[in-house]
Amino acid sequence: MLNFIKNFRADEDGAVTVDWVVLTAAIVGLGIAVLTSVSTGAELMADNIEAELGTAVPTISF
Repeated sequence: MLNFIKNFRADEDGAVTVDWVVLTAAIVGLGIAVLTSVSTGAELMADNIEAELGTAVPTISF
């Protein structure tokens, strides 16, 4: 039993898996933060364009 505990303690496969999970979670979190930031700016710009087009006076010249 003591041998099993020593082998389990020395095994590093789980540590590598935890590292990958943490890195993946950080990348996903960063992606969500960027997406939120960009979508807020895009919505604001779309609203500004809509307001400008709504107040534009069409001019047709022949």
